Amino acid sequence: METAMKIMIVDDHDMVRLGLKTYLSMEGDFVVVGEAANGKDALDMLERGGSEKLPDIILMDLMMPLMDGVETTREVARLYPHVKVILLTSFLEDEKVLQAVEAGAVTYVLKTVSSDELAHVIRSSHRGLQVMNAEVSQALTRGLRQRSTQSGQDDGEGLTSREMEVLLLIADGKSNKDIADELHISIKTVKTHVSNLLMKCEAEDRTQLAIYAHRKGWSGKTGA
Repeated sequence: METAMKIMIVDDHDMVRLGLKTYLSMEGDFVVVGEAANGKDALDMLERGGSEKLPDIILMDLMMPLMDGVETTREVARLYPHVKVILLTSFLEDEKVLQAVEAGAVTYVLKTVSSDELAHVIRSSHRGLQVMNAEVSQALTRGLRQRSTQSGQDDGEGLTSREMEVLLLIADGKSNKDIADELHISIKTVKTHVSNLLMKCEAEDRTQLAIYAHRKGWSGKTGA
């Protein structure tokens, strides 16, 4: 039997923490190893626990006193890079979604998510997969595009024309299948282009590729 995923809950509302803990405890592969009411307390708890007691996943509220979710996520990513943070919040603000991802959150989940969907996100994140629903993905893209209006243009030196096409479609939130269908190439070929892009852009995942494209001012060029 696999070891249960260790989860920490960070939220300033007692009832939210209780509800999450109750649900997670009912799942056989989850175990809640800590709770905190704000980011500062969460970081203190992580430091006291030592490396042996670090959680695998932190469910992090966005708006909290003393230290909010974005700032706390940034510190967790710096101090404990193997701990994955999922931002769980009631707010869907384009800039907040972007800030959360840039801070190091693996995904951003609305509190209206169903229990089954939350469990899926936790398990996928633990396996190193990024899961982001369409609403959040669109908010991220809007936030990136708003940022890109303040960025300069770049000539794309080092990328082939096909790699640039794939990169722009990734920035638009397209899946490998969507890209393959639009460019009339195989999914295997798309994966090869994505691998090359990750290397050339020094990115770790598709989200970072999207951020890279928008920062360069390349977004919004896929349409006619």
